[in-house]
Parts: sequence; structure tokens; C-alpha cells
Amino acid sequence: MADSTKSSVSISAAPAQVLDVIADFDAYPEWTGQIKQAEILTEDEQGWPQEVRMTLDGGVIKDTYTLAYSWDVTEDGTGVVSWQLVKSSILKALDGAYRLSVGADGTDVTYELSVELSIPVIGMIRRKAEKTIVETALKGLKKRVES
Repeated sequence: MADSTKSSVSISAAPAQVLDVIADFDAYPEWTGQIKQAEILTEDEQGWPQEVRMTLDGGVIKDTYTLAYSWDVTEDGTGVVSWQLVKSSILKALDGAYRLSVGADGTDVTYELSVELSIPVIGMIRRKAEKTIVETALKGLKKRVES
């Protein structure tokens, strides 16, 4: 993932618990903020969501898009959950990953995201939007898992 934004957080829970929250797309509207609806379209052989359609309402930016997920995770929940944009009206790219590892106080989660709109946007503005999305998602994930 070239030219992306990355941030990390430590969550006081086992990696498997964090992974369960990441995989629970039905609950995304409850903790992600701008995702108003998420629907699993397909699952892989292990039952992990493979394609997910999401409805975004970010004020100025509203879109419905489909992401393809890859679950390179172990039984204990460590590993990488990554996604790539399949279909969207206003996005050219929405590629990202959650990297889960065992930390000193539970699970260390690193979120990496690259966003590209189909309309021209100054790099600094795009990077700021990516940073806001990443930080909001990590705060929401931490709060959801630890509650």
C-alpha cells in the first residue's frame, strides 16, 4: 500500500476479541461513526466476510461502496485483515489493513489506510482525511472492544 496513513493503539483484550469486533460488520454503524450500514455479500471457506457493501455518510462525502477482505489471521487472532475497493461511485481506491499482534497490555492494533477520490484532491487534504478516518476508527474499535 503506497502512500498511506498509519496509526496504532493498544487494546486491553485478547487479539481474538479484537478480531471478533472487526469481523462483526453488522455492528459497524454502532461504533464507526460514518458507516451507516454494512452488509456482508459473500464469505470465504472459513466463514470470514469476503465482500462487504458499506454505506458512508461523512457529511460532505456520501457513498455506497464494496470492499474485498482478506483474513490472514491465526487462531489466536493475530495477523492481518486487509481490504481493497471493489466498487464505488466517488472513490478510486480505499485500501487498508488492521495488523493485530500481542502487546504488553493486550493487543496492539495498527491501522493503515490509503484513500483516493475520483475527483482531484490536494494531497495534504486527502492525508488529513485519512488520518481522521484512521484515528476515529481506532478510538471506536478500542472503546467497542473494551466496553
